[in-house]
Amino acid sequence: MTGWLSATWEASWRSLQYFNLYRLVIACLLLLATVFPQDWTSRLNLGSNTGLFLLIVVYAAAVAGGLLFSMYEQRRFNLQLTIQVGMDVSVVGVLMFVGGGVGSGLGVLLLVSLAAASLVGRGRLVLLYAALATLVVLAIQAYVVLLGLLDAASLFQAGLLSAGFFATAVLARLLGQRAMTNEDLARRRGVALDNQIRISQQVVEHMQDGVLIVGRDGKVVRSNPVAQAMLSLPGAGACVLAGALPRLAAAFELWATGRGPDSLRFSAPDGRELDARFARTQSSDGECLVFLEDAERIKARAQQLKLAALGRLTASIAHEIRNPLSAISHAGELLREERRGEMQDRLLRILGDNVIRLDRIVSDILELGRQSRATPSWLNLDEFCRNFVEHLASSEGLAADVIRIEGEAPAGLCFDRAHLHRVLWNLVGNALRHAGRDSGAVCLRIVPAPAEGRVELHVTDQGPGIPEELREQVFEPFFTTHHQGTGLGLFIARELCAANGARLELLPSARGAHFVITGRYDTCPLPEANAASAAN
Repeated sequence: MTGWLSATWEASWRSLQYFNLYRLVIACLLLLATVFPQDWTSRLNLGSNTGLFLLIVVYAAAVAGGLLFSMYEQRRFNLQLTIQVGMDVSVVGVLMFVGGGVGSGLGVLLLVSLAAASLVGRGRLVLLYAALATLVVLAIQAYVVLLGLLDAASLFQAGLLSAGFFATAVLARLLGQRAMTNEDLARRRGVALDNQIRISQQVVEHMQDGVLIVGRDGKVVRSNPVAQAMLSLPGAGACVLAGALPRLAAAFELWATGRGPDSLRFSAPDGRELDARFARTQSSDGECLVFLEDAERIKARAQQLKLAALGRLTASIAHEIRNPLSAISHAGELLREERRGEMQDRLLRILGDNVIRLDRIVSDILELGRQSRATPSWLNLDEFCRNFVEHLASSEGLAADVIRIEGEAPAGLCFDRAHLHRVLWNLVGNALRHAGRDSGAVCLRIVPAPAEGRVELHVTDQGPGIPEELREQVFEPFFTTHHQGTGLGLFIARELCAANGARLELLPSARGAHFVITGRYDTCPLPEANAASAAN
């Protein structure tokens, strides 16, 4: 039973202010009771008494002063509360004496005062208040009995009232202690919840994936910065999903009604491919989550994993393959010098061709791990393409009209010269392999890009094109449809473009393959930035 006396307690000035405000209202009512006609307040036995009127006026003034002190002088809480309770006991005791003791019914005012004081006061002070009220009531009742104004049996009624004082004080204190405990628990839980919200918000804001919180009405209630950048959404305020992204909104509505899948691949306003995944929450408002992932970043991550595995493989076997390959090539050359017959010459040619192919595969694999740092410079794209076509035609014995160059005006491109030469060699070489060497089989076309400061170099051919089911795999390492290909040409070409701050894409076309290189012509990125881009 001592826990309620020694439990943690904090002064509640707001509760003390309410307590004083209640006492001020009671003082005003008592003051009016002395002014009203006697037949209205006859049960109180107060009557018209100048001394009693002055006492109540002084009491009301003291209560008002206590209210002001509790508002503007918030110090010594226990002292202020004890003074106020002592005033109540003294004034109500005098009123009870004037009114004829316990029978006046004014003792109820002490019960309310003790209950209110017990809710905000300390445990030991609560017992002091109850004991003080008990002594005053018993003393007044005993004095009235001794004067012969009341029967001695009224002492029993005073005793019951005094017992009620202690019961009210203890029960009110227990109730107040429980209220304070619940308040402290709510405060600590509020702090924990606020910390959790802050941490969750920071995690969401720093996620590499976009997050949208969508309400039942299709409005985007909240979004993290990554989603805002992906979808070009406003940074603050709600927006309607259907107005910003109709396709995503339609898929979300189908999923919400149970008629569609929980994922979607769509194009963002800037042209990037995004994967959206829908998920429900336990929110009472029925809000749902939309997770957004950059499909290109996922593909790049998968390619990085493949490159890591490839690097470990090439580090262990590339040089081991090249050494016996050189020995086989040298032995073939020695056998060719003997001239033993036509059959032997044919077998030696097969041997030599496969040795050359294996050496090219090993060279391409080693090139993946030692790509040189890009040093982009401003190139006259029209002039570069013409020089490249002349060099390729002389090397492959092509006619002058096999490769066409189109472009209304000379355009520039910020690109490493050696890297661009290798990229075009892979693209045009593939085009010639599939389209043949007829007139106009391959076309290089230079056009300005829609984005400001960029230029596009299109490489198209008149071949059969790339089947739709293979378009997603053409840039993957070791993927090839040619029996003598290594499957690394297009992959290396795209990596070289990324190292120079450019982009290599395969576009849909009605006939043949259509590749496009998109790069900058206004400013050339620094070599360090390109190296970092290539590493990523």
